[in-house]
Amino acid sequence: MPKQELVVLGETGGTGGTAACCPGLLTAPLDEQQAIDLAKVFKALGDPVRLRLLSMIASRAGGEVCVCDLTPAFDLSQPTISHHLKLLRQAGLIDCERRGTWVYYWLLPEMTDRLAGILTRPSADATS
Repeated sequence: MPKQELVVLGETGGTGGTAACCPGLLTAPLDEQQAIDLAKVFKALGDPVRLRLLSMIASRAGGEVCVCDLTPAFDLSQPTISHHLKLLRQAGLIDCERRGTWVYYWLLPEMTDRLAGILTRPSADATS
């Protein structure tokens, strides 16, 4: 299997939370590298098939889903579904593990938490 590229949104170390990652869009401007990394994640999310796949994986009871359960939901070939899943993995949104002939996928909540933190407006208390 090819080496996967994990996009880390400007992480500089620390606790690994949103504050260690990068500021919210409304609190400070992103630097160039943060913008490049963030654009890769949004590009992965910018396709309806990938959004559906991510939703199907994230909402699955038990936290993981077999590719054999994902493929029939689409009028696409298995290699096309695999390509979309690969792009979601490269963006750091999901991960997978092969078990026998099947591959199981699960959400990486750290990345969705980072995205939520970046897009969240600061509370009124924080700006006072």
